[in-house]
Amino acid sequence: MPIVYPTKIEMPALDPLERRETWDEVAVGYTVERALAEARRCVQCQDPVCEQGCPVGVPIRAFVRRVALGDFEGAAELIRTKNVLPAICGRVCPVEHQCESRCSVHGRFDPVGVGRLERFVADWERAHRTNGSAAAVAPRPEKIAIVGSGPAGLTAASDLVQLGYSVTVYEALHAIGGVLRYGIPEFRLPKAIVDEDVEHLRALGVDFETNVIIGKTVTIDELLGDLGYAAVFVGTGAGSPKFMSIPGENLKGVYSANEYLTRVNLMRAYSFPEYDTPVKRPTRAAVIGAGDTAMDAARVSIRLGAQETHVVYRRTQAEMGARAEDFKRCGEEGAIFDWLTAPVRFLGDDDGCVRAMECIRMELGEPDESGRRRPVPVDGSGFTMEANLVVIALGTNPNPLIPLTTEGLETNPHGCVVVDPETGRTSREGVYAGGDIATGAATVILAMGAGRRAATAIDEYVRSKAPAAA
Repeated sequence: MPIVYPTKIEMPALDPLERRETWDEVAVGYTVERALAEARRCVQCQDPVCEQGCPVGVPIRAFVRRVALGDFEGAAELIRTKNVLPAICGRVCPVEHQCESRCSVHGRFDPVGVGRLERFVADWERAHRTNGSAAAVAPRPEKIAIVGSGPAGLTAASDLVQLGYSVTVYEALHAIGGVLRYGIPEFRLPKAIVDEDVEHLRALGVDFETNVIIGKTVTIDELLGDLGYAAVFVGTGAGSPKFMSIPGENLKGVYSANEYLTRVNLMRAYSFPEYDTPVKRPTRAAVIGAGDTAMDAARVSIRLGAQETHVVYRRTQAEMGARAEDFKRCGEEGAIFDWLTAPVRFLGDDDGCVRAMECIRMELGEPDESGRRRPVPVDGSGFTMEANLVVIALGTNPNPLIPLTTEGLETNPHGCVVVDPETGRTSREGVYAGGDIATGAATVILAMGAGRRAATAIDEYVRSKAPAAA
């Protein structure tokens, strides 16, 4: 019988005061003993409903059972049948809204720590280098192009190359990984892990081309035409930031979260002075929003020297979008949360740099179209908050370049490419899309699920077009 401890086995982490001064990974991870204890909390229920909450269909019950038996290699093999990025997903998946929310013991006790166990297995696999090459498959003559090297693109590339296709991933930036590299800080996702997963895909036969902007360097039509690709998967994400359109937004020191995190992560501002990347090193910071990106930006500002960092959100903690674990760690590191607060104007100094922002208190009214109660300004509640760095983390939209340069590619009013949700098929024959470019900003694992579904559909499409064997 399983040992049903009421609470999850704690995962060690660096001390909050220590991690304010370092970019080292915060969560230390399970030891073997802790992993065994956590896996044995799983009741191995007959109907593993937890698996219904996993967008890529990881066989959770079976891999957790392997961990409980001490068969870590077997657990890794099971996970990799469905998830090509387990070390990443084990760190960044919002498990409390997915697999763990459906755990059979949830409600009476803490759910089984599926994410923590997935991370443990992936890290054990990396340390013991058991990850060999995939079984050889008969090569196919067709070429497939993947646009974007984020989680959707990497997943589609992995699946397609293992089906025998020649796969090339085109990336606009100089490094592979998409949001995994430019959006998620080192202390939450070490880039060495991203590098290892990319090298694994290279070993499988995936080719990578960087500094190629599809829609400018080369178009989708050229990929399908002169360059001879049988199909294209577009996984370019949602990298166009949303702004507030309030006075002072163009002051120096007011960043979109995309720019701020890209300067720190991709351009390695965290490695100063080895990398002298221009980025504001604040004394008082304000981050607008309360999602995962806002928590990342706030924690980055603390590590860049902010003596005080405020997370400003117009609703309450109950409506925030951030993962519970990252919210908790952000608070532990010293962030101050200003709920029911919204900026209305940024104030600058004589040099055009932001020095403060005017804010107003809010209260929640009737639900809006999202189903959440609409924030309503409270008359006479205005006040000023000092800040010499402001990061606006209110979400993103897809970059319009590919739709603008691809005739017949349908988009919705939000600029997202319209796709069949089951296949990723777009309005253009031979063109598939998935991840944030189709849904708007979402999660890594949802993008991976879209990449997997599209890879299956692309395989069916290409085979249907292939000439019949003689």
